Amino acid sequence: MAGALALIAAPLAAQEKKAERVYRIGVLESVSLAANAANIDEFRKGLRELGYVEGQNLLIAYRSAEGRNGRYPKLAAELTRLNVDLIVARGTPATLAAKNARGKIPVVTAPVADPVETGLVASLARPGGNVTGLAMLMSELETKRVDLLRALAPRTKRVAALMNMGNPAFASVWKAIDAAARSMGLQALLVDVRRSAQIGSAFQTAKAQAADALIVRLGSLTEARRRAVIELAAQHRLPAIYESRLFVDAGGLVSYGVSSTSMYYRAATFVDKIFKGANPAELPMEQPTRFELIINRKAVKALDLVVPPDLLLRSNEMV
Repeated sequence: MAGALALIAAPLAAQEKKAERVYRIGVLESVSLAANAANIDEFRKGLRELGYVEGQNLLIAYRSAEGRNGRYPKLAAELTRLNVDLIVARGTPATLAAKNARGKIPVVTAPVADPVETGLVASLARPGGNVTGLAMLMSELETKRVDLLRALAPRTKRVAALMNMGNPAFASVWKAIDAAARSMGLQALLVDVRRSAQIGSAFQTAKAQAADALIVRLGSLTEARRRAVIELAAQHRLPAIYESRLFVDAGGLVSYGVSSTSMYYRAATFVDKIFKGANPAELPMEQPTRFELIINRKAVKALDLVVPPDLLLRSNEMV
């Protein structure tokens, strides 16, 4: 009897396994999958721990704008045609495109800057639409960057901010930088850089305005463009602080920002909650708790700078 029951149960179990739902996630990014591998690996890890495994009950469709913001609406539309259940997006331009895509698909940010100020959500506690996830409030973060740059380059009097003001979030970022600089007795200079071809002339503008140091906020760039920025900063002997360690690993002086891998790992939790029925409109956004200060020893030496002992102790890594 036991054998007969086992034979009957076997095909039923197989049918149940075949019927298991496959969740489809669209990822809308600014860089290639290869350049974003560490973040996506953490995202997969977070999903795996929650029971979602590619090839079994999960499909991830990755789309990259390759640093061109104008491509996001087309890519978001492409993901909707693939019938994804949810879109994970990083940055304001990508999130806006995903939010406005046909069908109002749930969107999880990983992360996005000042989403209330840019109109992405009504509030962090109650987003009120189809967007939720991780949010950065830029005032404190940009103040910290200005302070770190001043500590590394104490002779600084004028700080040029190289920024892509075509990004809707960067209006609040510039306000934060300008206010932070003034509070420390420094002058902030805005240099608007909206296309990669403008990077060279942006450095000439900064030097013409007698900038002593740089804050680079150009969004995600290709590896070649990152190296171009780093080389120009070295040629003009301008100490520069970046938002991502990718610049420091490539030879840039210093970076300070959120731990992006931890953000992607945490984004998996939002995905799981939505898949289990949570409404993005009522799912509170979270702020990052892990930040990284990375310093490049070779760049410090090339610029004849000295890392203050307290800054050295606070750094996460010297490369």
